[in-house]
Amino acid sequence: MTATLELRAGAARTLLAPEIGGAIAAFEWNGEPILRPTPEDALAAGDVRRFASYPLLPFSNRIAGATLHWNGAAYALQRPLADEPHAIHGNGWRRPWRVVEHVSARATLELTHTAAGQSGEEWPFAYRARQTFELASRTLALTLVLANTGAAPFPFGLGWHPFFPRNTLTTLRFAASGVWHTDSARLPTRLAPVPSEWEFEKPRPLAATALDNCFAGWRSPATIAWPDRGLLAEISADAACAYLVVYVPRDADFCAVEPVTHMTDAFNRAAAGAPATGTRVLAPGSTFSCRMRISVSLGADDAVAV
Repeated sequence: MTATLELRAGAARTLLAPEIGGAIAAFEWNGEPILRPTPEDALAAGDVRRFASYPLLPFSNRIAGATLHWNGAAYALQRPLADEPHAIHGNGWRRPWRVVEHVSARATLELTHTAAGQSGEEWPFAYRARQTFELASRTLALTLVLANTGAAPFPFGLGWHPFFPRNTLTTLRFAASGVWHTDSARLPTRLAPVPSEWEFEKPRPLAATALDNCFAGWRSPATIAWPDRGLLAEISADAACAYLVVYVPRDADFCAVEPVTHMTDAFNRAAAGAPATGTRVLAPGSTFSCRMRISVSLGADDAVAV
């Protein structure tokens, strides 16, 4: 049985699963799911892909062909998903985390990655990561901290993969300066202005939308509203998270709105000389952190775009 930690603050409740990728199993307010509920069988089996949310580190999204090109070297990475030809979402979501702190409304988890032996195929550089979860009566705040514990600098990125329940009435609102179009392998091909069918500056129903794209120049916050439940969730993040991945699978009962620090396949593109990928480099002994908040309120969003 998967061990969990519960946080409570007023009407808010969060359930964490440290051993399953340091993932969130539930975030509820007044008994209503704000993040998608984790099915009991997924919780029992530790199937992190069906959880409510998990961390993205030391990179977000895909590294093309599961090969990292960096500083004149090529590093073969594991392909964690059988149907995915690329490395995806780093390795933090696939590893057990250690509980450092747990009180009524706060918890801190830690992951140490040595990059020794087979773990180097997950990521070839050593690091230590911490996640802090702070629950208030209407807000869940998440902080990620990454420290380079090795002898060499490495490229990195951080982010989160929260899933939200969705039905035919659910709306999404956010502003961005552009969007990366992708090829059949879901790798970016060109950055373009946001087309009208993907324009969310005014609240837009997700019923007819299918997306799996990275938006650039995201201006926090994004807002998801459930008019039938009279609820609204605002997703905000630090300025470091200048990219927003929006995943809306066709005919599904969920969507994902992911604040991240870099575009898809950013490190390989940066190594090839591409500008403005969001790639950052962490020197030995250095740390970097960023923060995301999900805040809940009553009521619907502004007028829906048509």
